[in-house]
Parts: sequence; C-alpha cells; structure tokens
Amino acid sequence: MLKEINIHAGAVDVGSETFHAAVYDGPMQVFGTFTRDLKAVLEFFQQNGTQTVAMEATGIYWMPLYQTLEEAGIKVCMVNGAHVKNVPGRKTDVKDCQWLAQLHAHGLLEAGFVPAPSILKLRDYQRLRQDHIEMGSAHILHMQKALERMNVKVHDVLSNLMGFSGMQVVEAILKGERDPIKLADLCDNQVLAKKRQRLIESLKGDWKEQHLFALNQAYQGWQFYQRQIADCDQQIGMLLEEMAQALPPPPPDKLLPPEKRKRVHHNPPQITRLYETLVRLCGGNDATRLPTVTQYMVLQLVSETGSDMSRWPTAKHFTSWLGLAPGSRQSGKHRGSQRRFRGRAGRIFCVAARSLARSTHLALGGFYRRLRANCGGQVANVASARKIAELYYNTLRHGIDYVEKGLQAYEEKYRRDSIRRLRAAARRFGLQVVETVLPQQ
Repeated sequence: MLKEINIHAGAVDVGSETFHAAVYDGPMQVFGTFTRDLKAVLEFFQQNGTQTVAMEATGIYWMPLYQTLEEAGIKVCMVNGAHVKNVPGRKTDVKDCQWLAQLHAHGLLEAGFVPAPSILKLRDYQRLRQDHIEMGSAHILHMQKALERMNVKVHDVLSNLMGFSGMQVVEAILKGERDPIKLADLCDNQVLAKKRQRLIESLKGDWKEQHLFALNQAYQGWQFYQRQIADCDQQIGMLLEEMAQALPPPPPDKLLPPEKRKRVHHNPPQITRLYETLVRLCGGNDATRLPTVTQYMVLQLVSETGSDMSRWPTAKHFTSWLGLAPGSRQSGKHRGSQRRFRGRAGRIFCVAARSLARSTHLALGGFYRRLRANCGGQVANVASARKIAELYYNTLRHGIDYVEKGLQAYEEKYRRDSIRRLRAAARRFGLQVVETVLPQQ
C-alpha cells in the first residue's frame, strides 16, 4: 500500500458542461458549469473537509472553478492530463475524478505552473493583443490581393506595405489618385533614391471598381484592428504601472540610453516608459541586453512566465518546461528521444533565435550557423533558443549581466576545442597530431 500523504484531498474532472467532483475515499457528485454550480462545487468540498483539489488543465474550462476554489482558501493542484491517463478498465468521467483524487492523496501528482493573478491578467491582455495582430494580418493579405488584381505591384517593390510609404500610397489610391508619378512622390526619400523608376512602373494598373472596393474594405478592417491593438496597449500600460508601483526603481546605471535600445520593427507596443517599467518588474535586471531579445519580447515573456524565476530550481528545469530541452525515453536497452510540448513562451524564444542567422558579430550567431550546417535549421533554431532561454533565466534569477564576447572569440574557442578533441582521438589510436599552418588560397 502506498502511503497517504493527504487524506483531505479531492479532484475534479473538468468539462465544458459538467464538473465531476470526488473526495478521496468519499462521495462523488456531478455538477453543472454555471456560476451557481461553481459555488455548489465549493460547498461540496467544504462540507467534506477537503483542503486541496487536483484538476486537469483542460482548455480554458478550469479557470472559473480554479479562481473560485483559490479565493475560498482551497489549494488547487493543476496537473497535465497526459500524466494521469493510465486508468485500468473502462474509462469514464466518474472513474477519472476518483482516480485523480486517489493519486493526489498519495502525493503522486506534480502541480503545474500557474502564474499570479496579476500575471494572468497581463497574459489575457497580451494574448488578446496578439490575436488582433493575427486577425489584422489577414486584411493586409486582402489588400495585397486587391492590388494584385489591379496589377498594381507596389507591394513587390516596397518591403512593407504597411510602412510609411505603403500607407501613403494606399490612402492616396483610396482618395482617387491614379497618377503613378504623384503616387511615387508620396514615398519616403530613401525609397525614392533607390527605387523611384521601378516604383513608378509598379503603380501603373487597371483601376477596376470592384477591386478598389475590396481594397477599401481591407484597409478599413486593418484600421479597425489597429484601434483594437491601441486599446490593448492602453490597458497593458495601466496594468504594468500598477504592478510596478510597489517595486523600487532600477538604478540609473542599469538602464540603457534610448539610442542603444533595440528597436521593435513590427507591431511595437505604444506604451509610455515600457522599457523602464519592464526593468523595474524584473528586479532591476535588463533582459534586453541579451542577443536578439527586445522589450516587446520581454513583455510577452513576463506575461507568460512572470518575472519570478524561482518557480524553476535551475535553468534546466526552465528550458524543460519551455519545451526546448531534448526529451529522453528509455525502456530496457532501448533509448530514444521524446518530443516535448512547446508552449507560447518556448515559441517566443524560437522567434528570438531566428534573427541569429543574419547576425554578423554575435557569438550565438556563429553557434547557430555551425549547427545549421551540420544538423539543419530546425535543430539549430531550438538549440539557440535554449541558450537564449538559459541566459534569460540567469539574468532574472541571479542578476548575471550578459557580456558579448563576439563572433571572433567564439570561433577561436571552437577551434581550440576542435584541436583538443582531435588530439584526444589521436592518442587513443597511438597517433600524434602535428599542427601545420597551410597557406591561404
């Protein structure tokens, strides 16, 4: 018999329409999911003396009940449903909640990470903002399609249709301007200096009424989502100020001057003093000093994980939770890899690692390109994202400042390590490596 760790344990099998609640070695009852049912579930556990409840993180259905139980003082243990599926016999929701309660009473469940209420609120705003960005991007494609139907190739000449020059041209077209020279003159001087003649040729097309109507519809839709994003920025800014109000301001020497801060090129948040507020929330630690990490990425990461890295004992625990560490599976003599689930926070680090391919002076850029040549781009991206995640963890947890040693120092270290490995391999076969500098061709 397994030792009972907590006899006052309960469990809930969460669904969209019903909650199956069970008490360890006690009754089981089925509830609905309306607000009055949430209170009934709470009363059920209170009457049976339950002190802690285990629930599977099923979609978003667990959140209202989680909030109700937490506010009443009952500790809630959120678990991964994949870890508790080995129920013998016929599977039912009744057996699931009873099996969950039994595992929880014997201490066999590991609680998952649930951020603080303020971070959950910030996460809701940030994810809503990201949804608006994704829905607005569909209207950009609609604008490009309408221009393509009119054979107006301005989006092939300009790198970003939604930049200053592209918006000037689109707005002028919708106002009735058809002269390609006048439309081209609305663009930025840097664009005209390099692409003027090509831009003029791209602005010649057949201005069909139905395609102009489609262009206007797509532009109005994109403008709507830009207003929605601005409203989200306002709410995020107020919440960040509220969260940082009780924290001490960071020392001036910890802040980068404005000209040295990384620029966010696409969909930057319009939040006053965002950089200073994020450094303050992170305990005076500036994560934007890390390679490829911008203040917008720090905002996204804080909204997903919070700024308290003590929830993960080591950087390895953190990268494993992100889904960036390789998984292993062993059974007898057979060993293999196991794919890990990569959540939003892990995907943010993967996005940060993509720009390493274009870097010319970063040591991590040399690591990325070396690994891409040997193992492929996907492996290189995940491995580089893991390194950035470890640096992020050490910055926020231990306050370690990142020092960029440069690409040349990394290549020199890789050369020394390669020669050391070659010498060790040669000694195993009774050979000796002799260094000879070959003339450059």
